[in-house]
Amino acid sequence: MYPDEKKDETTTETVSNAAESGEEQDGPEGLDASGLPDEDMELSPEDMAAAEDYENDRVAELEAEIAELKDKLLRTLAESENVRRRAERDREDASKYAIANFAREMLSVSDNLRRALDSLGDDARSENETLKSLVVGVEMTEREMLNAFGRIGIKPIAAKGKKFDHNFHEAMFEIEDKEKPSGTVIQEVQTGYMLNDRLLRPAKVGISKGGATARPDDAVKDDEPNPDNTTKELSKAYEKQADQKASPSGSSLDEEL
Repeated sequence: MYPDEKKDETTTETVSNAAESGEEQDGPEGLDASGLPDEDMELSPEDMAAAEDYENDRVAELEAEIAELKDKLLRTLAESENVRRRAERDREDASKYAIANFAREMLSVSDNLRRALDSLGDDARSENETLKSLVVGVEMTEREMLNAFGRIGIKPIAAKGKKFDHNFHEAMFEIEDKEKPSGTVIQEVQTGYMLNDRLLRPAKVGISKGGATARPDDAVKDDEPNPDNTTKELSKAYEKQADQKASPSGSSLDEEL
């Protein structure tokens, strides 16, 4: 056997013994397999600087990864919260406004009941007792229907005598009346209704023209609706309606005329 072959066998045997004993081989330039300097070895300043740079780079890499994962976590939590709120809002809207289409159909029934009552005069009622009893039954039916509307959040819109508001009124015609400010609702063709805080059906009205210009405080711009003024107008309308109910019928009739 040649000397070179004997040297190669010795080197192979040493590596095999090291592998069997579980000893780790040092990395390049005095670093172990994990990239850190071997404790038993004395390193030059250049090797120490390289090891420190490696450690700093690794820390920066891990911090960047942690920051990215944290950002993804926050975005996921925010998105889940938005989904929860959206689902909650959709559930509330469904419970409040799911009956909107059915309610509009029932408003037609209520309108027909009112038309049937308006078509009969007081003379016809007094002359025929059977007809009078029928009218009383229709009035009770209408009253009960309106009470049912109120329980589920359907309320009529007070329109007569108020400033025209395109958010709640639909103008059908104009009437010359110089005694009232222009744009005032003087006739209500069809009653409008609100479903909770949403418009269910606008009130079809006739408005005045030719009178004095309405005060700027009461005016509502068509291109710039003012919710605060609208709320105040609705509150005043309900208060006026309550005052008219409390006042004698003669004074109410005079105001209507």
